[in-house]
Amino acid sequence: MRRLEAVIFDLDGVLTETSRQHFLAWKQLAEGLSFMLPDEMNERLKGISRMESLEIILEAAGMTDRFTESEKVELTNFKNNIYKSMIKKFTKENLSEGALDLLVSLRENNIKIALASVSKNAPFLLNAMGIEGFFDAVADPNEIKRGKPAPDIFLAAAELLKVPPHNCIGIEDAFAGIEAIKAAGMIPVGIGRKEELSNCELVVSGLRDVNLKLLMKFIEN
Repeated sequence: MRRLEAVIFDLDGVLTETSRQHFLAWKQLAEGLSFMLPDEMNERLKGISRMESLEIILEAAGMTDRFTESEKVELTNFKNNIYKSMIKKFTKENLSEGALDLLVSLRENNIKIALASVSKNAPFLLNAMGIEGFFDAVADPNEIKRGKPAPDIFLAAAELLKVPPHNCIGIEDAFAGIEAIKAAGMIPVGIGRKEELSNCELVVSGLRDVNLKLLMKFIEN
């Protein structure tokens, strides 16, 4: 029987909300390429790597073959510098409602905690928001060969925790992230709207609706 040993969090859209900053940074980059990035593309860019996001944008703009690989890296770095300028003032006030309470509860009940985010800025944000001490492990996206929806980053987090995947719950806000959790053999909890997370059985509006009792009951069913 499954039992709850660890909770593995995504960052953006779960522990904090940075998707808007990401999208605005991509939008600024696109405008520099004379392409107006439509707002409805925001959902497609959630939970995937910078390079995957750039490829989606270039395809939409009809610019797939315009840039070399090194030029694409320069474009993603340019976007990231815009994004970092937007988040450099983040503090504990930017934590999602209910996040701190849940982290404290997990720690008090000896449930291990890890982060599985494709964001290379994750360590900075954890530190800025004062929650880095809660995490037993942070999966390094630089060492992950395949991004979400592949399970690699969640499996890496479970391996760092030394917890079997079937005893882990993953918390995500993106369709691709939910797919990654399921592919890893973990139980997913979705943050957001059921219409956008139709691949997830349990979807709540935010971490304020998540508690240890709910997680334990859900994984043991």
